[in-house]
Amino acid sequence: MKRLYRNAQIASEDSPQLQTADVLVEGTQIIGVAAGITGVENVEIIDCSGRILLPGLFDIHVHAREPGQEDKENIATCAEAAINGGVTGFVMMPNTTPAIDNAGVVRSVLESARRTRIGAGIYTSGAITKGRKGEELAGIAGMKAAGCVMLTDDGYAVDNPQVLRRAMEYARDFDLPLASHCEVKALSGKGCMHEGKISYALGLPGIPSISEEICISRDIRLAEYTGVHLNIQHVTTAEGMGTIKRAKDRGIRVTCEVAPHHLMFNHEHIGDYDTNFKMNPPLRTPEDNAALLQGLKDGWFDVIATDHAPHTPFEKNQDFASAPFGITGLETALVSLHDYYIAKGILDWGLIVKRFSAEPRRLMKLAPVPVKEGGVAEFVVFNPARSTTFNHEFMKSKSVNTPFLDKTLQGMVERVVYRGEELVAR
Repeated sequence: MKRLYRNAQIASEDSPQLQTADVLVEGTQIIGVAAGITGVENVEIIDCSGRILLPGLFDIHVHAREPGQEDKENIATCAEAAINGGVTGFVMMPNTTPAIDNAGVVRSVLESARRTRIGAGIYTSGAITKGRKGEELAGIAGMKAAGCVMLTDDGYAVDNPQVLRRAMEYARDFDLPLASHCEVKALSGKGCMHEGKISYALGLPGIPSISEEICISRDIRLAEYTGVHLNIQHVTTAEGMGTIKRAKDRGIRVTCEVAPHHLMFNHEHIGDYDTNFKMNPPLRTPEDNAALLQGLKDGWFDVIATDHAPHTPFEKNQDFASAPFGITGLETALVSLHDYYIAKGILDWGLIVKRFSAEPRRLMKLAPVPVKEGGVAEFVVFNPARSTTFNHEFMKSKSVNTPFLDKTLQGMVERVVYRGEELVAR
């Protein structure tokens, strides 16, 4: 049986403009992309008038929590949350219990991933250091052989520059990107939000911008010295972004990511101590929001990544200082980007495809999945005219620690096709 997606507006990384065409799918492949496809027998016709058809999203920064923290999430529920949000592939972070720091754990989590509906689209990073303690290098060679695609101690910075230097040299030799959570722990201390006028008013200990910015500068200098591909995770400040821009201008192999929540929210949203706005690095200032958004438009950010970080209600319902850092994002990212920016003409669909689908795959040395004849059928049908309410009934993640809980936003992921199979059809 063939499927014909009729009158879709196709988004491509190559243009901000949408191309109106029919898309014909047979098996796992796209066998036709053209206006007015006719004469096809044994075909199911799906009217996509007014809908956007874009390649499946890919998220390089996801906490699936397995092994050891399955009360928050597991790989199967994480995959369902991803599908629900139009994400057809992602990279898991290694801050699990035990940490993903050796070949055995890498093989174990990838085997769990293979049992999900997007198993071939799920990858894992490996820890830089054993137990993510920052002291002794993890088993990098074994993890690479077992299928690890990136190194990171995400959640922690590697304090010792000599340890990080050696890790970068190994990562370079094994052709693995090394992703850095940039934070000077001595400066962050027991901070729980951005240090500034709001933290002072709320009586909460703050995390200064320089904690992130100093570490960005250090890690870039080490990357320049070693020649590694360094990816700076979840950048939050204008100054940090500027440092990365200058490094790129000098030809240093550095890429960087921005999270939707660091574009949309800032420390002023924490006025009622809502722990769904608590994350690390923290929400910064409105001025940082504006600078990051401009940086995304100007191409200084290579990828959009959610930093999907599920926690149980018991954990998040503690007081602000005690609650864990992190919010979920897989299910809300595309709809919120549409509601906040695309619907208002601030961002275009071509940028979303480039930064949230094509470039993340390239960064992981994977082929993009453009909507073209002969390509794999892996795409999202998005309806900008419908709305989505992010309530417990809609969300598939085990955890719903998101500022969008019970909020209604404009836009809906209406269909998700993965290798020819419709996983979502609303």
